[in-house]
This record gives sequence, structure tokens and C-alpha cells, in this order.
Amino acid sequence: MLSKNFSINDDYKVLLFVKQSFYAETYRVKGNDGKLYFLKLFNFSQLHKSAFDDDNNILEIELVKSIQHPNLVTYKDSGEVVIENKKYAYLVLNFIAGETLSEKIIREKYKSLYDIKSIIIEILEGLKYLHQQANPIIHNEITLQNVMLDLAQGNPKTKIIDFGYAREFHQSSKVFNKEGLNPNFLATECFHNIYSPQSDLFSAGIVLYQLIYNSLPWIIDTSKFKGKQTVLEDKIVEERKKKIKFPNVSDDIIDFDDDITNIIKKALHTDTEVRFSSADEFIKALKGEVIVDDIDTIQIQKSDKEPTKKKTTYSSVAKGKGFSAIAGMQDLKNQLQVDVIDALRNPEEYEKYGVTIPNGMLLFGPPGCGKTFFAKHFAEEVGFNFMLIKPSTLKSRYVNATQENIAKMFEEAEENAPTIIFIDEMNELVPNRDSDAHEMSKSAVNEMLAQMDRTGEKGIFIIGATNYPHMIDPAILRAGRLDKKFYLSPPDFEARKAMFEMYLKSRPIDFGMDYNKLATLTENFVAADIELLVNDASRNALKTKGRITMEMLENVTKNTKPSVSISELNKYEELRKKMDGENSPIINKTNERKIIGFK
Repeated sequence: MLSKNFSINDDYKVLLFVKQSFYAETYRVKGNDGKLYFLKLFNFSQLHKSAFDDDNNILEIELVKSIQHPNLVTYKDSGEVVIENKKYAYLVLNFIAGETLSEKIIREKYKSLYDIKSIIIEILEGLKYLHQQANPIIHNEITLQNVMLDLAQGNPKTKIIDFGYAREFHQSSKVFNKEGLNPNFLATECFHNIYSPQSDLFSAGIVLYQLIYNSLPWIIDTSKFKGKQTVLEDKIVEERKKKIKFPNVSDDIIDFDDDITNIIKKALHTDTEVRFSSADEFIKALKGEVIVDDIDTIQIQKSDKEPTKKKTTYSSVAKGKGFSAIAGMQDLKNQLQVDVIDALRNPEEYEKYGVTIPNGMLLFGPPGCGKTFFAKHFAEEVGFNFMLIKPSTLKSRYVNATQENIAKMFEEAEENAPTIIFIDEMNELVPNRDSDAHEMSKSAVNEMLAQMDRTGEKGIFIIGATNYPHMIDPAILRAGRLDKKFYLSPPDFEARKAMFEMYLKSRPIDFGMDYNKLATLTENFVAADIELLVNDASRNALKTKGRITMEMLENVTKNTKPSVSISELNKYEELRKKMDGENSPIINKTNERKIIGFK
């Protein structure tokens, strides 16, 4: 432990010891600028190998460097220092003037469900940001101790701290060091070395339960299992087979709503297929934007027993405006016309010249760029039957059931050929088999590969969409499978202009709309952002029962920033280079604006 006034490289002076973790010490320090900071000191000799990235940098430091969100701790500085002939690394974070949730509820219990929901929503907003990174970040340690309330501005601002166990989604969980983690907050699948965004959502559900009921949903005295980690985990799994108990607190908490119990049941379900699929879905449930039905929380055991077989129809005839409904993207439309559409419409001509009919294509890019929207209108343009597939409709907990569902999907597509199969979030269905993918996922990849052979000749065309193309098994992307790969970037100037015109066309707008200016103001905005801006301006106009004005649109635009950050876009440009070999310029930084979200 460092003594008071100890100097770190003459840049930071120790004021107060804060806490000791399994692998690091945290101090309150004063910088040369006179400001207070938190400094985390890492002893290299105590760090597990999983704490380092591929370049042998401390992973926590590199992750914190890469993030910036109002509900996350903020990076200030980092470096190395030698103390008593031992090498240490340090991470400096902006000071948070407040207390942890744990300290808060010890001092004073929450009396308002609205206040509790607000805290959880802010936690989920931070998680949503982490999970939507080009390389999704899993925090892995959402607890009362790792959420701070920043009281500097009067109204408490929730901030997630301590990224010591955070990992990027693609990193192997086989070497993950769980020592020091509180198992009561870990999702059940984590005990089997499976970590995902949904694991964080489970932990957030535990925090929600604890803030309301002042206890854990399942109580296990971990002190009785010291040195017996496996036995402890088995005990927790067994305990979670029991239904959650909900004590009566309606008289203690203002505005208590019994619907919150359904939300908790869903958040804490041990089956990830039942749990909230994303932080955004969890947020909408808490805000009352979606209704959560009552569900059974008893752990569903994996079984070789076959589920009741039922015929599922995925396909429907694609009818609509086709490409004319898509604003902008003209270069992509033209490329698809030549490379794909002409081949699908005239297979005989292509066969005559010995030109291969494409089997499929991959649409990749940042969230909100309209991959699903584009695929639907592509099907309309071609005039084929259209099958919209989510991985959750195919994946099953039953042995061999996922493979059978994939086979049935292709069987139906062939029966209704010509058919376009659109698979959204394709990385979830066919993850890279070289990663720490579950054996059932690997079997799904093998089945997809078998079914994708010569699909073009059967009248089937596959469109895969993903935000994370590097997480898809490479065999899926080889020639003869998804032959074509197209990057959907944020819309260009002309596309943004067309989008504003399209979204405002049927609404009560004022004279003097300057679509060129709106397109200029929204550089690097994705399609979902532009739709949200128009909706926000429309709501403002609705309040006054007036028309949507140019001033309203300018104001909402100036007070927001693109939901996909510049750093994220640059990561996608790097992914694009790897996928197609092109050199892509780095995007220039634009004005800092408040972040917005989208579906």
C-alpha cells in the first residue's frame, strides 16, 4: 500500500487509499493540474495471462482508453512506474464525487420505483454502448460495488466502474480468470465459461432486484465454499432452479408496479433464449414501451428429448417498391444490379456463358445503416419469395434441433423457390469455430455449410447481415457460399438529403426546408439517426400543434451526435479493408455532440 503523498512519476500525488482488489490497488490522487483523480495500480506479477491483450498490454487499460459514454468511467492517463524495484502499471480515471450503489443502500434505501428504474436504465445505457462496439465489450462484473452515483451535478448520474474483468466478445473464455468475481451476480452460463452481452443483462437484473427488495433473489453463503469453487457454482445452479421469491414491498416503495416482477423474471431467466436479447429491449421494458408477459423462471434442463415438432412457415412473397423505396445508396444498387440481380433474373444466360450464379451475399456495417431494410427491398426488386430469419428462430437448446431447423429452412426455401433467405445477425448463428464457440454452435456452422452448397442452382439466394463480419466462420464467407460482400456505410450527402425528404414527405412541414443544409449537418449519421431526428422534431411540433420547422430540425440535430462514434466508424473502415482489400480513408472527427440511440 502506498503512503500518503507518495508521488507517481512526479505527476500524481497519493491522497487516500480507496480499495484493494484481487489484482490491483485504487487510490485517490491529485494531479499536477490540481484536480482529483482515481489511480489504479497494477502489479504485473499478480496479473493473470487473460488480463493482457495480444500485444501484451493490460487489457483493462486498453478497453477504458477506447470507450467514452456518460454512464461509464472516463479515462485520463496511464503509464508505468517502478516502486521498490518492482514494475507497476497505472490507470488514471476522472474523479467521481459520490458513492457506490452499495454504499447508498446501506446508508439509505430507495423509496421510489421510478428512481430505481432510472438507475438501472442508465446502467443499461452504458452496457448498450459497450455491447454495440465494433468489437463488443462484456463488462462481466456488474454489481452494486461497481456502479457509482456521481453527485457533482446535483442529480445523481450513474456510472459503471472497474473494467478489471471486462473482455471483448471474441476473446477466449477458456483462460478467463473468475477468481475475485462475486458468483451471486454472474449469469448461470458463466459457470460454463460462456460470456456474452446477455450475461451482463442478468447481472443488471440482480442489481434491480437488490435495489427493490434489499436482498439477492437466490441467497447462497459463499463463505462456506472457500477453495471449493466448482462446488459453489453447482450449488448456485441448483438454487436457481427454484422460482424467485418476491416479498411484499408495495407499502414501502412509492409508485410500485407489480409488472416489475415480470421484468425481473425475464432478466434473471437461466435460459438465454428467454432472457432479454439486448440492453435496448431491457430499457424499453422498464420504460413501459413493451409489455413483458409473466414467465416461469424454473431452469429448463438440457435434454436429448425432441421438442414437439411443428411446421414453421418463414416465407412470404416480397411485394413492394423495391429499390425505389431506398433513399440514396445508388452505387450499391448499381453494383448489385450487375453482380447479383441480373444473374438471379436470367440464370439461363449465365449458364450459357459458364458464369457461376451467386449463392449469396453478406451485408455488413455499423448498426442503424439499414441492412435489414435494404435486404427486404432487394427481395422486392428481384421479385423472389422472402424469408426473414433471426438466429433465435433456429437456435435450440435441444441436441441436434438447431441443425434440423436449418435443414427445414432450406427445404421450405427450395419448395417455394425462387427464394431469398435473409439471416439477420448472422454471426450469432454461425460463429467462428476457431473461437470458443459452443459445440452446438459449431454443429450449426457445419449444417449451414452443407446446406449452402449449390443453393443458386436450387433457386435459393442467401443474404447474411451482421455488425461483426469478423466473428462469422471464415468458411461461410468463401467462394461458393456468400460470394459477394457489401459494406453499408453511413449514408452519403445525397442519401441523407433524400432520407430527410422521404421522412418529412407525409408530415406537416413549414416552408423553407433546406435539405442540403440538413444533409450537411448530419455527416456520419446513420439512417436510424436521421429517422430519430425527424421523429424528435415532429414530437416538438406536436406539442405546439404547429408545423415542423427548419429551426426545430436544426436544434435537434445540433444537440445530438451520430449514434456510431468516429472511433467505431474507423474500426469498421478497418474491417472493410480486411474484407475487400480496399484502402479506406480515416474519417475526420466532427463536432462533439450528445449521443443518441436507435433501434
